[in-house]
Amino acid sequence: MKSSILKLLFILFALASPLSIFAQSNFGAVKGVVKTSDGKPAEFVSVAIKGSTKGSTTNEKGQFEIKRLQAGDYTIIVSSLGTESQERSISIKLGVVSTQDFVLKENANALSEVVVTGNKNKYKVNNPSSSLRVETPLAELPQNVQVVTSKVIKDQQIFDMLEGVTRNVSGAIKLEHWDNYALINMRGSQIAAFRNGMNVQMPWGPLTEDMSMVENIEFVKGPAGFMMSLGEPSGFYNVVTKKPTGVNKGEVAFTLGSFNTYRATVDLDGKLTKRGKLQYRLNVMGQQKESFRKFDYNDRYTVAPVLKYEFNDNTSITAEYTYQYSKMAMIGAAYVFSPNGYGDLPRNFTTAEKNLAPSSINDHSSFLTLNHKFSSNWKFTTQLAYFDFSQEGSSMWPSNLLENGDLSRGVSIWDAKGTNTLGQVFVNGDVKTANIIHRIIGGVDLGRKHYLADWSQGFALDGSQTFNIYNPVYGTVPELPAFDRSKPLKDRAGDDELQKYLGLYAQDEVSLFDNAVRVTVAGRYTFVRQDLVDWRGENSTNDGKFTPRIGVSGSINKTTTLYGLYDQAFVPQVGKLTEGGAVTPYTGDNIEFGVKKDWFGGRWNTTAAIYRITKNGVGQADPQSADPNNPTYIQLGETQAKGIELDIKGELARGLNLVFNYAYTNNKITEDTNPALKGELIPGYAKHLTNGWLSYRFNNGLLKGFGASAGYQWQIDRSTWNWGAVDTKGLPDYFRLDGALSWQNSKFKVDLNVNNLLNTYLYTGSAYDVNYDGKTEYSWQSEPGTNFRLGVAYKF
Repeated sequence: MKSSILKLLFILFALASPLSIFAQSNFGAVKGVVKTSDGKPAEFVSVAIKGSTKGSTTNEKGQFEIKRLQAGDYTIIVSSLGTESQERSISIKLGVVSTQDFVLKENANALSEVVVTGNKNKYKVNNPSSSLRVETPLAELPQNVQVVTSKVIKDQQIFDMLEGVTRNVSGAIKLEHWDNYALINMRGSQIAAFRNGMNVQMPWGPLTEDMSMVENIEFVKGPAGFMMSLGEPSGFYNVVTKKPTGVNKGEVAFTLGSFNTYRATVDLDGKLTKRGKLQYRLNVMGQQKESFRKFDYNDRYTVAPVLKYEFNDNTSITAEYTYQYSKMAMIGAAYVFSPNGYGDLPRNFTTAEKNLAPSSINDHSSFLTLNHKFSSNWKFTTQLAYFDFSQEGSSMWPSNLLENGDLSRGVSIWDAKGTNTLGQVFVNGDVKTANIIHRIIGGVDLGRKHYLADWSQGFALDGSQTFNIYNPVYGTVPELPAFDRSKPLKDRAGDDELQKYLGLYAQDEVSLFDNAVRVTVAGRYTFVRQDLVDWRGENSTNDGKFTPRIGVSGSINKTTTLYGLYDQAFVPQVGKLTEGGAVTPYTGDNIEFGVKKDWFGGRWNTTAAIYRITKNGVGQADPQSADPNNPTYIQLGETQAKGIELDIKGELARGLNLVFNYAYTNNKITEDTNPALKGELIPGYAKHLTNGWLSYRFNNGLLKGFGASAGYQWQIDRSTWNWGAVDTKGLPDYFRLDGALSWQNSKFKVDLNVNNLLNTYLYTGSAYDVNYDGKTEYSWQSEPGTNFRLGVAYKF
């Protein structure tokens, strides 16, 4: 396998050189730097080709680049909100990158004031991150991709992925969790976790990202063959971490809030050498946070240094390391159980005890990325990553629950270790044949994931005593026995999962009629091997499959695009078949149509999509299994998710920013060996889901710099998460209202956010057969009532 990978890498290198030479001779480009009158970089300045849709925005270094230009004479326009625009005539030649630098009349402080009062349109972005591999602007991409920016995250004072990130994306819903990793469903099933374009998903990890290290979060709807790795057909979210910009700057922020919450962050950015070839970024976070529940807490800190070295304008290497630590109350203590229905216990009820040992997680991750441009139209990227996740702790789960409320609380060890070793290499390029432009992607993605967990030791927390959920008495638990950790985890692990995969991908996006129509033809071959040892015994799979991708995108005019997409996913499964052998992977087919439109000069946009995802070969527990608690599987199932999505995002008017979304989702079993199951809903979503966040900042007068925001989350006709109970009736509707006040200038920012303004009892949950007797009990996780966060930040 290693020799095959080396050959593929060699082929990619060999192909890149002649193609880049060919591509270079068929296009021109323009690049440059925009500065203020005092010589400082001017960021977020618009640079456009007059009379066309070609354009760019300056980065934090003031740099811009516009590629794929035909030979000819153009007029380039440079403008920023509230400043005087500049125009310049330029001449583009094939194979030549023209350099055009600009100086704005405003100085850095004046421009900063303009940007602050205008609130920078950072709710909307026009292009995907480079880690998504596609060079196509989001408006032209034949797929629904939504980006949650760091500006939105800061305005809503979100701390990590377990909080309100999903409210900014149509159809995304957070399910109950274990306080260490995010469980997010979209389009009817769980989506995979990516970071910087690499699939980092583990069975129970890695530790969810703290937002102090995050630049953007990209939600990709449906399969995305261009990502080349394994994942659900419903999509994935890609966390893009902060990188050096080469501009010396920094920010410190402090937050305090309800439940003894204290948090501090530092973000340092700049260059380590005079010429700026060596750059750095350092993010540090420390947090202490208790809860509205007794004995519950989650203390965290994060250290994330990044170094980038630019050999020249075409080649750079970036090294990134992140350490995250979390110390939390016993995992699972947030769950509440009742024999009588959801929400019949106080919101702050807990089954935990003060003397229960905490669980701690150490999460290390590192990335090494090499970028090289052969020309303005062809580039090469290779990336390596290593994740090391270790957990030492315990979890709580009930073993018996009586109708009078007597609960038997059980505690078991939960030590775990997960390692991901990941690598990828891909090339992007433009080639012109006759009057047709080809945007080409080719790449290799490979990974090795290994997860170990020890669940084997446990004890009854209450012994001979009784704990009653309707009359709880705390502090009576005797000294707890210690778990035996004398052996290494690998010698006591009862859950041992090893996965190896290799993905190969090639894509050609053909641009026709002066880019009015774009046709994508692509294919991926995926090979995966899995070795699993758990309570079901040992089994292995060894599978490979080719999956196609076909997309069409057409521009009705300069601001409106229609698209259609067929894409297929390939997903491994675990389990033993009744007839012998292992459950094999299933395929997921996505058919999607949509329309995208920019409004008022691109200040805000809308995306509307309709889709159908069909999963074929889904494993189902065999109702005729000899042991229902350890079932074997049959593989004849099919499920189908259908839905409609609408996203609106951007600056409606100066200072007025909006995030609004709505999704209709319907996910059912369409084929099954048990006729009674046909037509049953697949749990884990809301049929109707809508969110909104409206923010306004005053630009003039006495209130200049002050802002107000309000937002809601509304889930209607919710299905539960399925724990295997006989009763899977829906949850009550969910409505949460939040608000915020703020003030800022070019240096300082103060935010006050108040969540759950209506003090509503909110929760997610599921029916669960605690006693394994065929009767239904109910479990849920509640959210806090009205609570606040007050943050102060200073930029320098």
